[in-house]
Formats: sequence, structure tokens, C-alpha cells
Amino acid sequence: MPSAAERTRTLVQSTCSAVLLVPGLEAALPAPLTPEVRTVGPDGDVYLVHPADSPVVRAATHAEADDLPAVLELTDVAPVSVPNRIRGRAWLSGWLTCVPGVAEPGRMMVRLELGNISVDDLWGIETVSPDDFAGAAPDPLVEYEAELLQHLHAGHGDQVRSLWALLDERRAGAGAAVPLALDRFGFRVRFTREGSGSPADRSFDARFEFPEPVRDVAGLRREMHRLFDAAEVRVGVPPCTVSFTVFAGKPRTRSALRALSSNAGRAE
Repeated sequence: MPSAAERTRTLVQSTCSAVLLVPGLEAALPAPLTPEVRTVGPDGDVYLVHPADSPVVRAATHAEADDLPAVLELTDVAPVSVPNRIRGRAWLSGWLTCVPGVAEPGRMMVRLELGNISVDDLWGIETVSPDDFAGAAPDPLVEYEAELLQHLHAGHGDQVRSLWALLDERRAGAGAAVPLALDRFGFRVRFTREGSGSPADRSFDARFEFPEPVRDVAGLRREMHRLFDAAEVRVGVPPCTVSFTVFAGKPRTRSALRALSSNAGRAE
């Protein structure tokens, strides 16, 4: 499975929504607090680009001792419609400074030096050290994942639903099956049983692990064919042929927003 550091790094370098939370700017509309570009430097610092006249840049420019506490909040929403659509959130807190002369005219780059990192996603709630974050790499499928999930949902819905056949007897049944997440290690599907009650109460996730991590879209295509072929001939396939894990209970992520005051413990 991907580490918490890798999952967080993937979120930062994905297209998921982001907002920069800065003390004193709580009344500002979300748009001016949303970075136009975000990237990670070789030392693990996060670099963000904002309009030069944005509230974030003004606050960083006038911060005392050039140190402005801030939290980058990331929200990952599934690119297809499913019950409980938020897949995860991450919070990267640290200290903000301007980096003049790098961005194009009318823009300013700011650097977020990280102090505390936490992620609350489909795997659970974990903290990540800045060193682990700096050493992690984003998932190689991150730039393709949304398009691939949408393609699977729109063009291969019957094959995704056929994966019900690969579940164990306790989970076997019928209903909806929606592709939820993809990474180099496996494929996660959200199943929703037929019956009464809310879709959220009837839903559960199952993750189908690949025998080996895939390196690119070509490798993913081979693994998806293998998975769908196994479902098609399920009658003759032993349960252990395809490795999967069921995540029981109502799918959820819990908000764990860290207070900006936590930056007070900065190590020198």
C-alpha cells in the first residue's frame, strides 16, 4: 500500500482542490486563498503561486520577522459520483514567505516551510514527518487517475459491476459498483448493495491489489484486463487468485483540521 507520505505528496501534486488558511484572512472569499500553482521543491518545501495583489501575498509581505503561519488544506473529491464523495483531506502547516522574482509578472510565488502534516483519507488518519514527505514521490498514475476512473465508469460499467463476483461469500451480492480510486498498488471500488436504507449505509469499499506495482498506464491496462478476466470466469477461480481487501462500515473521512496555533512549536 502507498505510505501516508506518498499519499500526501500525491494529493499536493494532484488537481484536487486546495486553500491556504492564514490567520487574519478568515473572512476572505475562498478564491483569493486558492493557489494557482503548487509544487514541491527538492527539500520538501511547498511552493505556491498567487496573484501579486492577493490577500495571501499581502499578508506574507507584511509578516513580522518574515514568518507567517499558514495551513494548506487539500480536499480530494472522487471524480465520479459515489456516496460519500470526499476521498480524503490533508493539512500541511508551516511558515509562509515570499519568493520574489520567480513567478511571471502579476504573480508571486510563496514558500511554505513545513512543520506539521496530517492526512485523513480512505486509509485512515495519519501524521507525516516533513522529512518523510520530502523523500516521498507522488504516485505515477496521479495525472491520469481522474480520467481513467471516469472512463471506467462511463465505458466499462458492466465490467466494474462484474467485480461483485470476486468478493467473498459474506460480501457477495448485487448492486452498484463504482470505480473510486487507482494507484500503482491497486484499484478501489465502492459497492452499494440493493435494498432499503440510504446508499451510504449500504455501501462498502473493496480494494483489489495488483501482484506488482504498476509503473505506467500500459501496466495498469494489463492489470485491469487480468482483473476483469478473473471476474468473467469467476466460477472456476479460487477465492485466493485475486487479492482484495474489504473496508467495512460506512465510507468516511473525518475532519481533523489542525489549529494554526500549532505552529508555535516550531523547531529551530
